[in-house]
Amino acid sequence: MTAARSDSWRGARGVFAILAAPPMLWLFGFFLAPLALIWGYSFGENVSLTQIAVNGSLGNYARAIKPLYLAIIGKSAGLAALTTLVCLIIGFPVAVAIAFAAPRTRVWLLLLVMLPFWTNLLIRTYALMAVLRREGTINTLFGWLGLGPFDLLHNSFAVVFGLVYVHLPFMVLPLYAALDRLDRSLLEASLDLGAGHISTFARIVVPLALPGIVSGIIVTFIPALGAYLTPDLLGGTNSLMIANIIERQFKSANDWPFGAALSFLLIYLTFAAITLQALLARRQDEARA
Repeated sequence: MTAARSDSWRGARGVFAILAAPPMLWLFGFFLAPLALIWGYSFGENVSLTQIAVNGSLGNYARAIKPLYLAIIGKSAGLAALTTLVCLIIGFPVAVAIAFAAPRTRVWLLLLVMLPFWTNLLIRTYALMAVLRREGTINTLFGWLGLGPFDLLHNSFAVVFGLVYVHLPFMVLPLYAALDRLDRSLLEASLDLGAGHISTFARIVVPLALPGIVSGIIVTFIPALGAYLTPDLLGGTNSLMIANIIERQFKSANDWPFGAALSFLLIYLTFAAITLQALLARRQDEARA
C-alpha cells in the first residue's frame, strides 16, 4: 500500500512541475534576474550617462567601505536597533495581552494590530507629519500644559518614532505566535510552587517566548535598516539613512554602480545576520538535545 502511494506521488511530478512553472518563471523574471543585473552593475563603472561597463572592478565596494559611508551605515544600524528595542519593549506586553485575552477579544486585538497594513505607508507617514509638526497634535497637548512647542519633526527622534509606528506589528505578531503556543500549565505550576508573577514572567514566559523574540528582532531590524520613505519624509539632513544615500546614487548622482554596491553591501550584512541567527539556533537545539 505504501509503495503504491509512493509510486502515485512520483508519477505526479509532472503535475507539480506544471503548477510550479508559472510562479518560478515569475520569480526568476521579476526578482532574480533584476537582482542579478544590479549585482553585476556593482562590479562596473559608468562609461557614459546611459552605459555601464561591467569589468569586475571592486572599486565601488572599496568606496562603499570608506569612513563616510561606514558612518552612515553605522548610524542607520543604530537607528534600526533603537527602533527594534522600542518595538520589543512596547510589543511584548501587547503580545502578552493578546495571547492571554478571551478568544473573542483576541480577534479584535489582532485586527487592531494588523489594521495599519490596510493603509498606504505614504498616507500614514503624512499623517505622522501632521501629528509631529510644531502646530500638530502633540505640540498642541504640550501647549495646554504650558510647554513647547518642540521641534519633533525633521530629526532622528521623528525617524525612530515613525519607524516604530510602521514596524511595531512586525514585532507583535511573531511574539504573539510564540506566546500563543505557550503551555499554560507551566505558568500554573510556577505560581503553585510559590513563584510570583514577575518571577514566573522572567523565568517561564520570556525563555519560552525566545524564538518569537529572535524572529521579531530579525523581521523588525532588517526592514528598519533599509527604510527609505520614513527617514526621507520625517528626517532631516542629519537623519538620512543608507537607503536614502542609495536612492540618490540611482537618481540625482546617476552613479548606478556605486548605488548597486551599497545595496548589495546591505544584502551581504543581512545574509550574515540571518546566518548567525541560524547558527545560534542550531547550537541551542544541539544543547537541548
